[in-house]
Amino acid sequence: MLTLYKNLFLLFIVFTSIIISIIFYFKLEIKDQKINHILDQCVVALESQVKENQMDALQLATVLSKDQALVDALENDDEDLGYKILSNTILSIKTNTGRFIRAQIITSDYNIFARSWDDIYAGMPLEDYRVDLKYFKTNKTARTSIEIGRRLGIKATVPIYKNDKLLGFVEVISFFESITEFFSSIGFDLYVLMNQTHLETAVLMRDNLIVDDFVISNRNYNHAHIQTLNKVNFKELKSGRIIHIDGKYIFYETMSNGASKVIGGYLFVLPEHYLDYFKNPEDDISFLINVTRSSLYKVVKKERYKTGVYNKNSIESLLYFKDIVAKEDKQEFLDEAYMKLDVYSKDELIQLILDQKIVKKIDGKIK
Repeated sequence: MLTLYKNLFLLFIVFTSIIISIIFYFKLEIKDQKINHILDQCVVALESQVKENQMDALQLATVLSKDQALVDALENDDEDLGYKILSNTILSIKTNTGRFIRAQIITSDYNIFARSWDDIYAGMPLEDYRVDLKYFKTNKTARTSIEIGRRLGIKATVPIYKNDKLLGFVEVISFFESITEFFSSIGFDLYVLMNQTHLETAVLMRDNLIVDDFVISNRNYNHAHIQTLNKVNFKELKSGRIIHIDGKYIFYETMSNGASKVIGGYLFVLPEHYLDYFKNPEDDISFLINVTRSSLYKVVKKERYKTGVYNKNSIESLLYFKDIVAKEDKQEFLDEAYMKLDVYSKDELIQLILDQKIVKKIDGKIK
């Protein structure tokens, strides 16, 4: 009888172990399916955001190409007037919409004619940096693509013709800032990576941070994950597209230029504990947009403000960013810095410079 009980107990243990193993297996399978689906929808969202940025840039470039005063200034080689017209137009857009736009005019022989953000590089040749402009030797239509110039960016280029003569090009450029912010709002940290081999052309990115064989191109990335990225086996990541490390899921998608040549990739970091904020894929077609965005955004915002790493508006971050902010963004950065620093006293500012915690002085008497 004792042997029978013993055998039944062992049978129960084996049966229970099998059930637990099956449950665990299916949970892992469901989790893997969910993660793969998140990656797929993440790529869909990325393509949508890139296309939206390209279309916005193309619309503005097309409008600028029809500005008769700008066209006349280009035809007459009046660089000062061209800069004045272009910069005033872009300033008006910023004043009325809050959007910061970078636009430039390039001559037919590939020299800078005017840029909206400064007037110090007029006449600078671009032919060595912008091989993509050779497209217009055989095409008259506008072009939008991700291209490497002196920096990697999304470029919309519209040729300017007068009586069938090519006068030059209007170009509107963006550098992935809004795309980075979009993904940040739904829990993903985006890193736009350019192959390091292109640094010979992208001369303005030579001081950018390098991870493995890639240069991080978007300036508003989250610094909090850099230590994790330095541990990543990129050969494994590029082949499998997903890895799990340090409690985070890392996704990878290749990036190509207008000639369909791979020039880098997009890397997404999703902390594992954010998975619960994504609905199951069968709930709706638009899986990614069905993130409980308000809840997730509050979590993301709270964590980043707590660490102080991502908050570019914190005082410490302003002091850090002052040395790496792009020239074209300098004035906007200074305006933000002045507004933030204006509320501090002289003593508190000295404490900041000395890298100390601010000690608030309270005036008054204890009653």
